[in-house]
Amino acid sequence: MKIISADDVHASLSYPAMVDALQEAYSGSFSMPPRQVFLLDDEPGNHDAFAVLPSWNDELIAVKSFTYFPDNPPPEFSSLYSKIMLFDRKHGEPLALVDGTSVTFWRTAGISGLTSRLLSREDSKTLLLLGTGNLAPYIIKAQLSVRPIERVMTWGRTPNKAKAITEQFANENKAVRFEAVEDLQHACGEADIIVSATGSHEPLVLGDWVTPGTHTDFIGNHHATKRECDTALVAKSKVYADSYVNCFKEAGEVLVPIDEGAITKDHILGELTEMCSGAVKLRESEEEITLFKSIGMALSDLVGAGAAYRAIT
Repeated sequence: MKIISADDVHASLSYPAMVDALQEAYSGSFSMPPRQVFLLDDEPGNHDAFAVLPSWNDELIAVKSFTYFPDNPPPEFSSLYSKIMLFDRKHGEPLALVDGTSVTFWRTAGISGLTSRLLSREDSKTLLLLGTGNLAPYIIKAQLSVRPIERVMTWGRTPNKAKAITEQFANENKAVRFEAVEDLQHACGEADIIVSATGSHEPLVLGDWVTPGTHTDFIGNHHATKRECDTALVAKSKVYADSYVNCFKEAGEVLVPIDEGAITKDHILGELTEMCSGAVKLRESEEEITLFKSIGMALSDLVGAGAAYRAIT
């Protein structure tokens, strides 16, 4: 059985290959029971948790397990540890133990790139990224791999972090103009693709700011009562989600407008499997605004870990 480290994962994966693998997997057959999240005790104020996310297809069985201890003291301990166990689907043989944190970065950004491939205008040239965390560089790389992006704007609550990301990519890619922005309203109006991957509990992207033809993608929020965009944007967009189950359980971007009576569940036009298989209509005009809400699916972990395993064996 192989032990695949974070360094191995980073050396093995690339875009758009990761995007291609995700699209193929979600177009095919697979099984994915609901993820299980367990609080480790009932003490008031405790948030220590353990989670298990299983999935399988015709080739592999995978289970990602992670622990979340938000009060862990840095730098000795991380707040999150994650591993993915891979088994051969035909015989059940254990194949590899893969670093799950690195795979999560690659596959989460890969889904963002995939949904831009499916929903954004083919001539999209300007990307706005909200969020300066560890995921940000992967999102930029994934988006650059699927659309002819000429300009990337980054925004964060700490302007110096947005500037640092901008400088990093400007040195690596001279063909694209990178800039840190502070006027979020103006930036939203200029963007062809908006990706939000923040920890914000209040709307950052407003419907009045987003122009016709824009594709929007919301990644950061996993709370039923919180959201990264307002009701106005959801109401005027063609809305899709990674899965109906996730969306109607954890996506405040959708659940809050439903509670307000602004939309119904029927406003969600499709989930990722339907989008990849062609079972639902996607963008139909240059003027439509599209919105994708991502929570995270175990099959994406299988795809990322499987790609890393195949690359080193």
